[in-house]
Amino acid sequence: MIPVKVTVGTRGSKLSLIQTETVVRRLRRLFPDLRVETKVVETTGDREAEVPLYQIKAKGIFEKEIDRSILEGEVDFAVHSMKDVPTVQPPGIIIAAVPRRESPRDVLVSREDLLLEGLPSGAVIGTCSPRRRAQVNHVRPDLRVEPVRGNVDTRVRKLEEGSCDALILAEAGLRRLGLQGYISQRLSIQDFTPAPGQGALAVVAREDNLETIRLLKQVNHPASMAETLAERALSRELEGGCQIPLGALGRIEGPTLTLYASVLSPDGRMRMGFFQSGDAGSPEELGSRVAHEIGRKTGDLIERWKRTL
Repeated sequence: MIPVKVTVGTRGSKLSLIQTETVVRRLRRLFPDLRVETKVVETTGDREAEVPLYQIKAKGIFEKEIDRSILEGEVDFAVHSMKDVPTVQPPGIIIAAVPRRESPRDVLVSREDLLLEGLPSGAVIGTCSPRRRAQVNHVRPDLRVEPVRGNVDTRVRKLEEGSCDALILAEAGLRRLGLQGYISQRLSIQDFTPAPGQGALAVVAREDNLETIRLLKQVNHPASMAETLAERALSRELEGGCQIPLGALGRIEGPTLTLYASVLSPDGRMRMGFFQSGDAGSPEELGSRVAHEIGRKTGDLIERWKRTL
């Protein structure tokens, strides 16, 4: 049975509402009689909007309160940005679907529409991500990296007001907001390997809510699900989260899933790349295998890096 009415929980940010509406529209196209109510839930990440993410020790700061609403039956499902979802889900919550992934790339947004290589020495790049900070330091150690937080449109406004000379943002977020005209440069996957899950959405539900899960599976994109499962397995094995400069990207071609990962020292001076392929039907096995290779080749470096952040 497919339910006739469901309630979706979401953050109140413009991007979150757009992402949620994207999934809701797909469901309504498939099930024209479906009634969907949207409930906005404030999260820890919303309340502490000016604190750099790596300084907030709690996990799931954009999801915890919404997931609690799912467990308590206040909402039936929620749409999260996959890269924000903890790699270990709360008991009782599952990722029921991953819609077709948008671009996973990072992009540069600069005030004078300059490319990264064209920014003058000493220019300020705005980002709160340890991964992006390390990546900038690796390719342009002469630039300054300063924290800039807030919703995507807020960060773009801060750039225009002169808080920094450029921003590094996820291409998918800008495109979903209709702000792709601000993009100055799409950054290379090798130099700016994205965060695990970047560009993908996670549609989550209570694991015993079988009717809702059956509904949500209709919007699942199997390739996007497999790619993000591999990336998340890698991050979970390394206990990465946003605390270490770790990037990962999976790509499926036919029956083969290829996973590329990069790990950097926080200062960006050292970068190691990892590349393996495996069966697309066993994405988490591939993610674990790459994580073990990273652990074998980096020794205790990752643990030391975590302590410095």
